[in-house]
Amino acid sequence: MARAAKPKPTKTLEQTLWEAADKLRGNQEPSEYKHVVLGLVFLKYISDRFEERRATLEAELAAEGIKPERLPDFLEDRDEYTSHNVFWVPELARWGYIQSVAKQPEIGQQIDQAMDLIEKENPTLRGVLPRNYGRDGLDKRRLGELVDLIGSIGFTETDDHGADDVLGRVYEYFLGQFAGKETGKDAGAFYTPRSVVKTLVEMLEPYQGRVYDPAAGSGGMFVQSAEFVKAHGGKRTDISVYGQEFTDTTWKLSKMNLALRGIEADMGPRSADSFTDDLHPDLRADFVIANPPFNVSDWWDAKLEGDPRWQYGTPPQGNANFAWVQHFIYHLSPKGTAGFVLANGSLSSKSGGEGEMRRKLVEADLVDCIVAMPDKLFFNTGIPVALWFVSKARHGNGHRERRSEVLFIDARKLGTMESRRLRVLTDDDIAKIADTYHAWRNHDGGYEDVPGFAKAASLEEIAKHDYVLTPGRYVGAAEAEVDDEPIDEKIERLTKELFAEFERGRELEDEVRQRLSGVQP
Repeated sequence: MARAAKPKPTKTLEQTLWEAADKLRGNQEPSEYKHVVLGLVFLKYISDRFEERRATLEAELAAEGIKPERLPDFLEDRDEYTSHNVFWVPELARWGYIQSVAKQPEIGQQIDQAMDLIEKENPTLRGVLPRNYGRDGLDKRRLGELVDLIGSIGFTETDDHGADDVLGRVYEYFLGQFAGKETGKDAGAFYTPRSVVKTLVEMLEPYQGRVYDPAAGSGGMFVQSAEFVKAHGGKRTDISVYGQEFTDTTWKLSKMNLALRGIEADMGPRSADSFTDDLHPDLRADFVIANPPFNVSDWWDAKLEGDPRWQYGTPPQGNANFAWVQHFIYHLSPKGTAGFVLANGSLSSKSGGEGEMRRKLVEADLVDCIVAMPDKLFFNTGIPVALWFVSKARHGNGHRERRSEVLFIDARKLGTMESRRLRVLTDDDIAKIADTYHAWRNHDGGYEDVPGFAKAASLEEIAKHDYVLTPGRYVGAAEAEVDDEPIDEKIERLTKELFAEFERGRELEDEVRQRLSGVQP
């Protein structure tokens, strides 16, 4: 009897995209073909959403008894799509049409035309979508194959993670695949791992108010904040989103990404440097949430001398970390709180006056909480990081006064290795960190110091440590687990395990010898 053929495993979205990227290998630099693929992913995504809405509308009209000959009038009614937060996609920009001309030499011009048409019909995307698919340097045969591959992805089927930053997720995957070819700055500027974003959002709880990210990358902080509000019964309009991004292609991608999610955001009229060209100078946000690029050394400009943002000291010209900290604080409302990622060096460095700035921040009672994060959270930088929370809302807002105290959390032992080089925080890990913070901040009787994990330290104690904010200095050693196993039983068990390993070693040695003897000349 013939065996039934095994069904072929379905490729994941990531595997399909890797194949897609592979199509352009050798023809384009990785930094270029990421954007080629991302533009097509965006086009396919909005086309899938459009077709999904169109099918629903057709079913509704049929149920209402609309005659078939009248259907086109309704199905091509722009308002039937935009009123459901779906982009209107003109006929020559729909994926079905793009796919039909994929093998033609002018496929690049057809894609450029599609981008033009979508921008004309959807003002929020004006000046944002990628172009130049028709350029001479882009192999059109490979581009056509790329269209076919991306055409096999059904985004309305694969996008089952409501909170996902879709384009960020795609880019995250590319960063992982091309880690050796990316710079840490490029990676850090573009995408923050989801578990890190979620930890920041769960701790900040941005239910309502103005949310600001001056190093916005692909917009993932905003996506997660909006999902947080939605998950807690609010509406996305409960928060107002403001952002800024330095790199032009990334700024455009963030606009695309936020548009996909129906999040209205003021990202400024263009990409710009948050230090020398602050696009939101008068903004005072209720929440600042950010992952600025680590340890940037070329940030300084002579016109920043005496800037009003440097209330706690002029940051060193060779490192932007405390420029970011003071930029965040400057943009906080009187009751605002900021949560952000910084390299661990910021917790203890004394170079360039950083130690003095840290002392002033602590003495001004702005530092709320520091979380030491586990390693290997980021794709292509091994720099250990911490989460900082600084707040002008140290009392009030329903919280018992928490002045003259800083909460330290050492989360370095949390997380699960997703691959050999990448760790993620699970939902339980994130809840453990966030719940500890909220119990301390709300002072509802539920907070207690946990040796090795959490410690609420007084400013006097911090002063004794010369204002170094490394959590490990404060939380102490974890309590040893209770070991009830009798010593004689433990020795017997460990001896058996050791002998078993010896035996296994001998078996492996015998097998190696046997195999080597079979290859003798």
